[in-house]
Amino acid sequence: MVSIIAVVLLGVAAVQASSALVSKQSITALTASQIDSLTQYAYFASAAYCNPSTILSWTCGVDCANNSDFEPVASGGDGVDVQYWYVGYKRSLNAVIVAHQGTTPSKILPLLTDADAILGGLDPSLFPGLPSDIAVHQGFRDDQSMTASDILSSVQTALSKYGTSSVTLVGHSLGAALSILDSVYLPLHLPSGTTFQAILFGLPRVGNQAFADYVDGNLNLTHVNNLKDPIPIMPGMFMGFVHPAGEVHITDSSEWVACPGQDNPSTQCIVGDVPNIFEGDEKNHDGPYNGSISLSKDVSYASQKQIVSD
Repeated sequence: MVSIIAVVLLGVAAVQASSALVSKQSITALTASQIDSLTQYAYFASAAYCNPSTILSWTCGVDCANNSDFEPVASGGDGVDVQYWYVGYKRSLNAVIVAHQGTTPSKILPLLTDADAILGGLDPSLFPGLPSDIAVHQGFRDDQSMTASDILSSVQTALSKYGTSSVTLVGHSLGAALSILDSVYLPLHLPSGTTFQAILFGLPRVGNQAFADYVDGNLNLTHVNNLKDPIPIMPGMFMGFVHPAGEVHITDSSEWVACPGQDNPSTQCIVGDVPNIFEGDEKNHDGPYNGSISLSKDVSYASQKQIVSD
């Protein structure tokens, strides 16, 4: 335990040292309309916890009711070995939605050590032509590979059926990690005119500096962190993990602020507000987002891919 704490403290020191390297761009508050525009995606992320039969009939209660013009195309996973996922079309956005189920804090944060919480390369058959120095969390990578081809096929079907060229990926927690990997994977296999954005909640760190830089250069990403949620500061930066830009942090005063740059160390942003896991509160991982939306449900995740914190 002493050695683990020492490593955690080293991670804290690294965060503090990195603050000098972050440009002093302004942290700005989101408007009410900007917050409301993100809320519909929180409902999509919450709906991903529902089983596929409920998704295909779009009868998942309040989460479905708040996106009543959504038309499901496909859904899969078993909620145990493979996280639930779904693909469909939201008419008012003229966009295909791709969503992955997340998991509870107790299942994504049970221990501080796990063999899958190390960086590894991407499969070139799934991610052809990417820079060779990109590396990602091996557990997340392996989980994403299990549904990649089915999701690609479903997105192709939806794009063709509805005549759109817009794709939005959503997810919470583990689902956010899977969706950010999909957001790198799908553009490599879809027509060049297709546009992508990812709107994610409670996103853990997924890859290294090269991965974060690639995402920043190729994806429109927003990742929302709630209060003192410890999951977004994991795995630790001392292990080589880096968040892409695009953070929105919900502060203790319930203000939503845009935090520029990668792993912004300001105390208004997640890295500064939660400098180590001992100062986090895992109850904040579920939300609420925008006052009432609580995202995770008590679901099984048999393989329990664990991640390591600062």
